[in-house]
Amino acid sequence: MFRHLREDIRAVFDRDPAARSFWEVLTCYPGIHALILHRVAHWLWGHRLRWLARFTAHLARFFTGIEIHPGASIGRRFFIDHGMGVVIGETAEIGDDVTLYHGVTLGGTSWARGKRHPTLENGVVVGAGAKVLGPIVIAAGAKVGSNAVVTKAVPAGATAVGNPARIIDAQSKEREAQAEKLGFSAYAVARDQDDPLAKAIHGLLDHAAETDRRLASLLKELDAQGVKCDQEVQQSDDFDPKYLSKIVD
Repeated sequence: MFRHLREDIRAVFDRDPAARSFWEVLTCYPGIHALILHRVAHWLWGHRLRWLARFTAHLARFFTGIEIHPGASIGRRFFIDHGMGVVIGETAEIGDDVTLYHGVTLGGTSWARGKRHPTLENGVVVGAGAKVLGPIVIAAGAKVGSNAVVTKAVPAGATAVGNPARIIDAQSKEREAQAEKLGFSAYAVARDQDDPLAKAIHGLLDHAAETDRRLASLLKELDAQGVKCDQEVQQSDDFDPKYLSKIVD
């Protein structure tokens, strides 16, 4: 247990630049406190001291704001940043080097006994407020964006965002890059939601990205033919990203 504790504290230094000393992490980080008490509760649970295990977990929740069922399986170098509002269900399985932020729920979608909660493989990162629900697998190295609601498996190394969560594909990445030019993030609005205004904005972003590709291709072809296009282009009216963000909200 103490060997794991040293690893867990080193993991805090690796992932939180605000950590200054071993003593500070040990005494002031609720994620570490919750993890220590969970390892005790999990040992009690495994030895069929179920009430005592649940009571230990209850004390951990009271003092840290983090609720981890003693039946949950947690690997090495697990880090909960800030931690308030994190909930981890009984049959959740968490691998090594996993990071959760505050408000994360690893929950179930069924009242049936058996495997009901997610499996997070090694190196998974789950952003603040995200909900990962059901006996699904978030594969190694995957990331879940803040406030995402994930009910389907996420492949290794992929990133899931939105509600309901979707895997970011090449088109989505281009849309995000185009949105950053305009001053707002396309991830703030789920692509598949029913809001027609949001769909219209996504269509405009896709069109802008396609226009950029075509212009770049045209300029490249003209340059290959010896036609120079270095004259100044008249500046269009300034775009107000704050207004677009306001109407999206």
